Amino acid sequence: MREGGRIAAAIQVLEDIQQRHKPVRMALKNWGEQSRYAGAKDRAWVSGLVLDALRRRRSLSWMIGGEDERAVVLGALAYAWDWPVARIAEAVGDEPHGPGALTEAETAALGSPRPLEDAPAPVRGDYPDWLDAPLAHQYGDDRTAEAAALATRAPVDLRVNILKTDVARSLKALSPLGAAPAGLMPDALRVPAPDATERAAAVESAPEFQKGWFEVQDLGSQIAAAAGGEIKGRQVLDFCAGGGGKTLALAAAMGNSGQLYAYDSDARRLSETVKRATRAGVRNLQVRSPIRPDALDGLEARMDLVFVDAPCTGSGTWRRHPDAKWRLTPAQLERRTAEQDAVLAAASIYVKPGGRLIYVTCSLLAEENEDRVAAFLTAHPAFAVTPVAVAGTERWLTAEGFLRLTPHTAGTDGFFVAALTRGAA
Repeated sequence: MREGGRIAAAIQVLEDIQQRHKPVRMALKNWGEQSRYAGAKDRAWVSGLVLDALRRRRSLSWMIGGEDERAVVLGALAYAWDWPVARIAEAVGDEPHGPGALTEAETAALGSPRPLEDAPAPVRGDYPDWLDAPLAHQYGDDRTAEAAALATRAPVDLRVNILKTDVARSLKALSPLGAAPAGLMPDALRVPAPDATERAAAVESAPEFQKGWFEVQDLGSQIAAAAGGEIKGRQVLDFCAGGGGKTLALAAAMGNSGQLYAYDSDARRLSETVKRATRAGVRNLQVRSPIRPDALDGLEARMDLVFVDAPCTGSGTWRRHPDAKWRLTPAQLERRTAEQDAVLAAASIYVKPGGRLIYVTCSLLAEENEDRVAAFLTAHPAFAVTPVAVAGTERWLTAEGFLRLTPHTAGTDGFFVAALTRGAA
């Protein structure tokens, strides 16, 4: 495909997302199915442009002075990809492939963008207006910098599976992809974010991935799992196991000792956990499916650690899922906080006296984090906050002892971690 055709395709995909309210992955998939002529490089190019346009939709619209999908794509080319106006004009005016020649107003705007310094905070930070108050409550004047960091491209982080291999062997296997130690966590590796028009590193196609040597897992997620502390030989319940990412991290930390239970209220989300655990060499896992009403019977007050990776808005993952921030509504946030209260209460009954409850979200919002912990402690006075202890992360501890990670401060996805200890009987 020529550049003009790729630009037109990106505009088409964004229109599909906006007008039909489709998730970006579905819209890109639909375009790909209808465009059999598009090769792998074409698809990566279009996908990259669409995602960058979504990440910075409001600031791009502000600078170019237009809000439709064409304006946002042109803004992404100029201000995110640093294309000169002459190149943009040549590409879009390429008949019959391009979306049409630049207008005089577009040419002027591309050459002299409207300064972002004059824009309101939600425009500079690229988030919906209604989120300004919650973000201001949490981050104050830093909210635009925090949100702007969520509008950048994310690297690919990996967790080396020490049940199968070691860091040195994994680094050698991943050397063609440019992997390097990620820092903070001894078993964490990082592949840098790709250039704008390139596909993300295909680490899952590596033979060593199929052998279970490593898992794709954001560094922040790895840190959150490590908040469980020393758990070898212990009884551990991953109460919201989902696809099993943190389950596998907990299993590695346990070294196949003790007993690990994986549970999720949605049985479908557990469907891959057994396969992933087998590939990873996990031998101490029991998957407890909710299709059985008595799935967790007998575990009450027996767990040394109950890990709750709670359902949340996912605002901390906007680098990877930029369309999600434009779909988020106050009503959805309210539903999530109710779910979080229910999950914490349900999980707490499995913590033994002296045991710990780890509460994790990938959210930046106090409504899902500190506020939920406070509500839980009010209703469950047997629990108390214990400062999160993960070596190297002390600088990101809050005054209450919670751990808060963000792309701006820690270079990770956004995560909140609270450690709660149940008092002795």
